[in-house]
Amino acid sequence: MSSYLESPKLPVREIPGDYGFPIISAIKDRYDYFYNQGEDAWFHGKAEKYKSTVVKINMAPGPFTSNDYKLVAFLDATSFVYMFDNTLIDKTDTLGGTFKPGKEYYGGYRPVAFVDTKDPNHAALKGYILSSFAKRHNLFIPLFRNSLSDHLFNDLEKQVSEQGKSDFNALLPNMTFGFIFRLLCDQTNPSDTVLGAQGPEHLRKWLFPQLIPSLSARKLPSFIEDLLFHNFLIPFGFVKSDYQKLVDAFSKSAVSMLDEAEKLGIKREEAVHNMLFLVGINMFAGLNAFFPHLIRFVGEAGPNLHTRLANEIRTAIKEEGGAITLSAINKMSLVKSVVYETLRLRPPVPLQYGKAKKDFMVQSHDASYKINKGQFLVGYNPMASRDPKIFANPDEFVPDRFMGDGEKMLKHVLWSNGRETENPAPENKQCAGKDLVQLLGRLILVEFFMRYDTFTVEITPLFRAPNVAIKTLTKATS
Repeated sequence: MSSYLESPKLPVREIPGDYGFPIISAIKDRYDYFYNQGEDAWFHGKAEKYKSTVVKINMAPGPFTSNDYKLVAFLDATSFVYMFDNTLIDKTDTLGGTFKPGKEYYGGYRPVAFVDTKDPNHAALKGYILSSFAKRHNLFIPLFRNSLSDHLFNDLEKQVSEQGKSDFNALLPNMTFGFIFRLLCDQTNPSDTVLGAQGPEHLRKWLFPQLIPSLSARKLPSFIEDLLFHNFLIPFGFVKSDYQKLVDAFSKSAVSMLDEAEKLGIKREEAVHNMLFLVGINMFAGLNAFFPHLIRFVGEAGPNLHTRLANEIRTAIKEEGGAITLSAINKMSLVKSVVYETLRLRPPVPLQYGKAKKDFMVQSHDASYKINKGQFLVGYNPMASRDPKIFANPDEFVPDRFMGDGEKMLKHVLWSNGRETENPAPENKQCAGKDLVQLLGRLILVEFFMRYDTFTVEITPLFRAPNVAIKTLTKATS
């Protein structure tokens, strides 16, 4: 399954690290993780302190959101891929990390993302999602292009012209939600349902209690934010009405998808709740985290890259007779490389969690370590994907990194809970929307550079995804 099976024998070491004083040390680590250092610096600091990329850590949020926060972290490309081995790692209820929202957030069901591959229900639900995507692949390009036109570019241009800049992040939710809803709901416009124009807002309210324990909003003083969001889980009652509206809208509008579920022996009600998890966590939250990084990296790279992208995109489309087709997009090797490089540097889901199904040995580049059955594990993707023993200039955005012979390095792009060179399947935990995410990333660049020659950005750092403001747009001249 993974290259570690052929790795040379390495010296066996005890896993370094120190959990410290009960509760007190975990709370200190939480403050460092969220406020004093930040996620990247915190993980790098642990590796440097203990001279190891396999270390013991107190994983945030810790007390009192979770009592199970003493983890072992895998922080390099060699150890990280163990997180993909379903014979070693149990993913039951570990998607969110050391805490899990109650089943009431999902209508009393556990969505497939919380189910381990050993559960027979996993293959049925994952297969259903994959087949649903496959049946709708012809809609990906036209629906997304319409969403970009209706909910992004027109507003971008207007705001830049009238206000001097446009908040790219603020425009994304309506665009992404509209695309997702139409894709899964027989092309129904979400505004024609019980959701009206509030679909993204209902979705964000439902997502907030599930995501905020592992994030920092950075909008309140640290001690207030920590007290409110990192010490306990928010009760479902606060978002129950928002979730019910989403359930009603998808139950009435996603007719063909729900019919397909019943044909596969999946209860309609269970399919709805799995669909909403797919919509909210996998697609809506994922895309709204990925796109700002993509536009940021491309924007900061400047006019030279913009000219190269525009030339490649316009040439490929001209060769297709002026149509934006999958065939044309697949010819754009620089566009594809830019998307892969963004996913390498800033994977939408930076953390992978699981528990050891049995005792096993894990290898880093330098040593082997014994993992005991039941040990809670976490892999930090941004360190694994920037492993200096794998990639040259690992922290730099290199647009053409994966062009030509660089394609051989795609096996080290690990953003999708699997290697880039592997595919999602009912028997694994790789992201079902892996190929769709890549396609949409390429398509937003295609649409951008069909309209504009170049643009400039203003970046405001947030906890994970940056806030991107578009300052100038130079319309296409050829």
